[in-house]
Amino acid sequence: MASLQTACRVAPSKETPLANAAFWAARRGNLTLLKLLLNSGRVDVDCRDSHGTTLLMVASYAGHIDCVRELVLQGADINLQRESGTTALFFAAQQGHNDVVRFLFGFGASTECRTKDGGTALLAASQYGHMPVVETLLKHGANIHDQLYDGASALFLAAQGGYLDVIRLLLSSGAKVNQPRQDGTAPLWIASQMGHSEVVRVMLLRGADRDAARNDGSTALLKAANKGYNDVIEELLKFSPTLGILKNGTSALHAAVLSGNTETVALLLDAGADPALRNKANELPAELTKNERILHLLRSKEGPGKNEFGSTLDR
Repeated sequence: MASLQTACRVAPSKETPLANAAFWAARRGNLTLLKLLLNSGRVDVDCRDSHGTTLLMVASYAGHIDCVRELVLQGADINLQRESGTTALFFAAQQGHNDVVRFLFGFGASTECRTKDGGTALLAASQYGHMPVVETLLKHGANIHDQLYDGASALFLAAQGGYLDVIRLLLSSGAKVNQPRQDGTAPLWIASQMGHSEVVRVMLLRGADRDAARNDGSTALLKAANKGYNDVIEELLKFSPTLGILKNGTSALHAAVLSGNTETVALLLDAGADPALRNKANELPAELTKNERILHLLRSKEGPGKNEFGSTLDR
């Protein structure tokens, strides 16, 4: 495989006065006009706009395989990069045009080119849930461990979108289920935040750390409790996550009470969450709400001899 330095190149400036018409033809899939302009000799096949976009990038983004084929056969440089670092392969992968992706690989497309934020074709396809494209990219050597410069992996991006088929493929291909972003956010955490219960279930079964905390100390359970995603909470509870006070000084029960999620409070209490625990501000869960239904639930789980604030009654 060619190195990143030789495979990915910034597009040269070769625009001609008729370039705008060629860009229109590539964008609209007008093969007849595109061929006419290219064959005239007055439009360079690698001409670019003010952002470094080439005709091949435009046609690839739009999924016009006939135009893509014509441009490549007329000598378009497959691996030229836009100012942002994107390539024709990146655009085709991002938009889910698997026929274009396969064709570009036949003419030497590189999976190594990166955007300014570290993006690759695999990351783009995973972020938008394009399962066939992800499969094609992996078959052609895309690195399963690609990450954005903030640490987000293909698995993380797929988990964020809830793309279960992509997630299963990535996991079976060696993706690390506990690989966090730089801020400590793991795929399980982001799936929980987004309410993707099926993704949460699959990740837990594949060994995701149920108690992995972000740098701010929050866990998947705390985030789900804060959002009121009870389906997610039920999946997490099957793996006995921590119900006590976390490193950030609060608990999932405090979060649920504060957010006013009655059903979530009931779920956590039934799982053994302690209503007598105090957070870092020395507050009981009951002191965070005036919701009578929630207060009743908390009182029902208090031990004998305690009032609604969890303190021992005078004898």
